[in-house]
Amino acid sequence: MTQKQVAVIGGGVVGVCTAYFLAEAGHDVVVIERHHNVAQEASFTNAGMVAPGYTGPTAAPGMPRKILSSLFRSESSVSVKLSTERALWRWARSWLDECEVDRYHINRSRMQRIAFYSRDLLRLMRDHYQINYEQTQGVLQLFRTQKDLALARPAINMLAEYDIPFMMLDADGARTVEPSLASHTPFVAALYLPEDETGNCPLFAKRMKYIASSMGVQFHFTSTVEALEPEAGGVGLLINGKRFSADVVVVAAGAESARLLKPLGIQVPIYPVKTYAATALIKNFDHAPRAAIIDEAYNVSLARMGGRIRLAGITEIGPRNDELQDHALRTLVKVGTDWFPHAGSYAKSNFWSGTLPTLPDGPPLLGATHVRNVYVNIGHGAHGWGMAAGSGKVVADLISGQTPEIDLDGLTMARYG
Repeated sequence: MTQKQVAVIGGGVVGVCTAYFLAEAGHDVVVIERHHNVAQEASFTNAGMVAPGYTGPTAAPGMPRKILSSLFRSESSVSVKLSTERALWRWARSWLDECEVDRYHINRSRMQRIAFYSRDLLRLMRDHYQINYEQTQGVLQLFRTQKDLALARPAINMLAEYDIPFMMLDADGARTVEPSLASHTPFVAALYLPEDETGNCPLFAKRMKYIASSMGVQFHFTSTVEALEPEAGGVGLLINGKRFSADVVVVAAGAESARLLKPLGIQVPIYPVKTYAATALIKNFDHAPRAAIIDEAYNVSLARMGGRIRLAGITEIGPRNDELQDHALRTLVKVGTDWFPHAGSYAKSNFWSGTLPTLPDGPPLLGATHVRNVYVNIGHGAHGWGMAAGSGKVVADLISGQTPEIDLDGLTMARYG
């Protein structure tokens, strides 16, 4: 292998993992990040799920009807702001096409392939470096109504088809797994994924930044990449008004990736879907969750991270701003109060909103583009933390001329070619 100078654009958990595996392969690596530290955007508001069994696209059978039914509720999992933006309408049309059962099956299979690979690598990294990122074991998905359960049936069927360990539980069985679940909130069933995990994504990213730095990776913060230009033998980068060169560039810039790639003639249907997160301090550890809960009705996850509880979810399609909407905050507070009312003061949480770089079909895009020496590691949506290690290793292998350890069918730019 020939050592290359590689610039990774983006210091989220995906970019940090990419830089780590590139350095491990012997390359000279720099990470260019516009914020003052790693994991400041989508990684910062991440739900914490490393849950391959739960990983799947938002484009699923029954989702269009679920969205329509939620539009007129004061507390809902999805809101849509009408817009004349052409990119949004193109994305929405593609998303609707992907909601068909056959397409959902294909897309979920592709996402789980990279997610399981990523989880296995994450465990190896955790054990090798003895990293503590407030990880917990087990994910419990709760269904408030039979309708919620019916919508999840295609995903449950795939678990059995792929021999993924799971248990269907009634309310009593769910409270055996999670004894602190409130007794006053009814639900009809629960799905338990014992091998799935949660963890503190920003904490992991910062630990990996330290490890990558010790391997020679340089991190350049408060540095904005304004443009990419092909040049002889490499790629030119315009950063804060100055020009730099690299042998290879990896675009892992989340929602900003489409802007950087478009002038190169690389069209990717990424749309920045807005999402919310809240972090509440645990005030009563006896009534706090052991691990992680997913409220399927509201598309909100609740995960324990040390002495805090992270609630995340809610989807807003259309707005491109950081404004905190009351309906979204009410929904997060409601989910926390419904399931663990005595664990924390949810109304006093720290609230954030951010954008998830979302492709209409769900799986990320990994590897080479048609522009020489420009690679991508983008489009992970809400599952960037759960796919970060695997995606980074795949891209590093491709740049190093190595054959990746998993099948890349449906995970490359060929999908849109």
